[in-house]
Amino acid sequence: MTDITLNRRDLIPALFPKPDEYLFITGLAGPAKDVCAHTGESENVFAMGGAMGSAVTTALGAALSAPDHKFICVTGDGELMMAIGSLATVSSMGPTNLSIICIDNGCHGETGGQWGHTSLHTDLSMMAEGAGIPKVMTISSADQMNEAKTFIESGEGPRFLWARVLNGPPSKVTRNWDLIQRRQIFKSGFRARQS
Repeated sequence: MTDITLNRRDLIPALFPKPDEYLFITGLAGPAKDVCAHTGESENVFAMGGAMGSAVTTALGAALSAPDHKFICVTGDGELMMAIGSLATVSSMGPTNLSIICIDNGCHGETGGQWGHTSLHTDLSMMAEGAGIPKVMTISSADQMNEAKTFIESGEGPRFLWARVLNGPPSKVTRNWDLIQRRQIFKSGFRARQS
């Protein structure tokens, strides 16, 4: 992790200055906090809780069900590794409206900071490419943010952005942990976009 200078708290605001243009499905913990802090946990955000490994497959199902909407899946390295086969499923199904962003701090921050596989030898970009994801990019510094924003916005997906970040705390936010209510809010917001 020697060449990593990117602060995770800067990532989501830089990539999505207009977050209302997207529907977000997030993984647990840090990725959920980063997205919820930037969006105010608005109706276009469904942040996971207690469902580790489900973010990519949930986002895939949502993207396939609503091809006219742009979906962003924001997950972490530990969660993605738990369900790495989901990248192959995304590739096989080929949703053109789905972008996956893996915020990778190289450790498992919610369980004590144990080092993760990506802090050693595992290359998630190579894994995404091997799964057949057609558009893959890796960033690790702030000067790559504009290029990453263009990558997310340009053309059809699916695409995978591996954002290697410093091992610092995620954004501070107090989430609504009534997940049934949050699901209903997301569903209502989604339906409003359909009309």
